[in-house]
Amino acid sequence: MSTKNIPFQTIDWNSVPITEHEGESGTAQWQTTQYSGLRVRIVEMSKNYIADHWCKKGHVVHCLEGVLTTQLDNGEKHILTKGMTYIVSDGMDAHLSISGTGAKLLILDGEFLEQQ
Repeated sequence: MSTKNIPFQTIDWNSVPITEHEGESGTAQWQTTQYSGLRVRIVEMSKNYIADHWCKKGHVVHCLEGVLTTQLDNGEKHILTKGMTYIVSDGMDAHLSISGTGAKLLILDGEFLEQQ
């Protein structure tokens, strides 16, 4: 893992463009900022959202609003509600995001989650 220096800064999410991503059902709206070795996103999932893929990327996911169900490829399901967080490293525990009621998430990913 390489060391990246990110100087102090603020993010005005009101000025970050929104991109829309279709799920198997529903949509997710992403606001993304990219730094050297780090991606920071606000992701808002619609009601009845099911991701269109199993993700193997590492994340730190913090639930800001709503309810997120994360299904692991072994069948386990984990529920995040407002104020809860999950963490997983790259290449571990493939996961699928599902939200029946909709959810708003803060998601961090990048080099710091690569397996050692």
